[in-house]
Amino acid sequence: MSVEFDYDLLCELTEARGVPGYEDRVREIVRREFADSVDRVRTDAMGNVVGTIEGRTDAAVAVAAHMDEIGFMVRHVTDEGFVQVDALGGFDPRVLRAQRVTVHGTEDLTGVIGSVPPHTLTDEQREADDAVSDVFIDLGRDGDAVAELVSVGDLVTLEQTTTRMGDRVTGKALDDRVCLFAALEAARRIDDPDVTIHIAATVQEEVGLRGAQALGVDIDPDLAIALDVTVANDVPQIGTDADAVTALGEGTAIKLKDSSVITSPKVHRRLTAVAESNDIDHQHEVLPSGGTDTAGFQNSHGAKPVGAVSIPTRYLHTVTETADAGDISATIDLLTAFLESETGEHDYTL
Repeated sequence: MSVEFDYDLLCELTEARGVPGYEDRVREIVRREFADSVDRVRTDAMGNVVGTIEGRTDAAVAVAAHMDEIGFMVRHVTDEGFVQVDALGGFDPRVLRAQRVTVHGTEDLTGVIGSVPPHTLTDEQREADDAVSDVFIDLGRDGDAVAELVSVGDLVTLEQTTTRMGDRVTGKALDDRVCLFAALEAARRIDDPDVTIHIAATVQEEVGLRGAQALGVDIDPDLAIALDVTVANDVPQIGTDADAVTALGEGTAIKLKDSSVITSPKVHRRLTAVAESNDIDHQHEVLPSGGTDTAGFQNSHGAKPVGAVSIPTRYLHTVTETADAGDISATIDLLTAFLESETGEHDYTL
C-alpha cells in the first residue's frame, strides 16, 4: 500500500463488533485513542463518546462519525438449535446467503447462514424473494446445547477480517469505522486550534441517526461536520457515470446532498476551497438515497450550518466493503486542514 497510515488501528476498528445500541467494544477503542489526543472525554446517556480539543475562542465545531455497524438481534431459537434474527440496520437479504456470522451469546459463537443447495431447490424456492425473516443460523450444535448458550435478544454480527487489496482496503464495517478512523487521526494532528473541536463517535446511526440527534442538542456547536462513507458504484454492473455517485481513487468526497440533508452551501464551498488550496484530491457527492449524521444537527432544537465529508466505498452494507487508501488519506488531510483553518469568524449564515 503506497499510502501510509495506522493500518493496524483501522483493522482493529473495523473488525470490532458493535451493532446499534451495543457499540461497547468500539467505544473502548475510541476512549483509548482519545486519551492522548484530546483535552477531555465524556460519554452521554446514549453512549456517544465526545472528545474535546479546547480552542482559543468561544466558537465550537462538532465532527461526528458513527460507531455502529449493521447486524442482527436474536428473535427465536428453534427446538433444533437454529437461530432466527431481526435486522439492526438496512440489509439486502440477497447478500446473506452462505455468510459466516458471530452470535454473541454467553460466549462468542461462530455460525453460518445456510443456503439450500441448488440441486434440491423447488421452483417456488427459486422464485421466492430473500428476506431477513427467512434467515436461519446454524451453530453446529443440537437444540439443547444452543438453548444453553443463546437467548432472545443476543446480538449477531457478520464475521470478516479486514485486508489489503492492492491500494485498497476491504472488509466489514468500513461503514462507518473508516471515517471514525479518519476523525481519530485528525484529532492526533490538531494542536492549539482557534475553535473548540468536539469529535464525536456516535451511536445508532444505522437505525435512524439517533445518536447524532441527541448529540446535536447536547453540545450545541456553531458548525457541524459529519463523516460517513458514500456510494462508489464505479463497477461494471452500473450503467452510467452519473449512477456511480463517486469513484474510488479520485479523492475525498464533499457532500452536496443526500436523502436526509442538503448541506449548507457556504460550508461545502469552504470545504472545497480548503481542498483546492491544499492540493487535496476531492470530488463532489450527490447521493440520491441514504442518510447520514449530518441531518442529526438539523432538528427541532435548532438548526446548525452543516457539511459532510465522505469516503467513497464500494459494496456498502456487505462484508466486502472496499475503500481506497488515497481517498482515506485525503479525507484525513481535508478534515485536519479545515478544522485547523476554522477561526469561528467564517459567516455560514444564509
